Amino acid sequence: MRATLDLITNGEMVVVGRLVDASNATLLAQIKDSDPKIQVIYKPVAGERPLWDFPDGSLAHREYAAFLLSDLGNFNLVPFTVLRNGPFGFGMVQEWVEVDENIDVVDYGQGTDSQLRRMALFDAIINNTDRKFGHLLINNEGSLKGCDHGVCFHSEDKLRTVIWQFAEQPFTEDEFELLNALALLDLDSHFAPYLTGQEISALKSRIDGLKALGKFPLPSAEWPAVPWPPV
Repeated sequence: MRATLDLITNGEMVVVGRLVDASNATLLAQIKDSDPKIQVIYKPVAGERPLWDFPDGSLAHREYAAFLLSDLGNFNLVPFTVLRNGPFGFGMVQEWVEVDENIDVVDYGQGTDSQLRRMALFDAIINNTDRKFGHLLINNEGSLKGCDHGVCFHSEDKLRTVIWQFAEQPFTEDEFELLNALALLDLDSHFAPYLTGQEISALKSRIDGLKALGKFPLPSAEWPAVPWPPV
């Protein structure tokens, strides 16, 4: 595993394709010196589409921040992600997840799998504005990962997701432990290179707010609670 991570971080990338349905430049690449070949997703900052509510050139950093929070908080919900240079400049590089094509992600995403509960909590923490069914990746071992976290961590509440089936359900002891562990971290030092001070303060407030609420939040009536299209 460590060798794989080192290759993704430092190995030469060769772009072999593009995901044409993505709104930002999303390239499929291979790590040249890997055997067997390691595939990655590469999103250069230069290919980011400007958004009215997020600063230009910040999406790659938000993708990495989502991985970092998943890693620090032991959520294990985001594929290995790094920030590095590539053939089209600096950007986000993420390990490719080979999904189980037999799983209907729309059906799965409306279920009550414990991994989905964890994803719903994770999205509430990172303030995910775009959790679609297509962003749920289930591999052949049944492990769930999430992708496309470029529009997360806004300082204003903007949670928009297809996973609302747990709304108002009380947190389990394990879920409280996840929140408590995050609250003990020095989030300022961990996230200062990737998020603004206001965004980090909002992150800490969301963690404290979820602990105080003690249950999964309800959809807001102040903005669309489900992304469109949902897939």
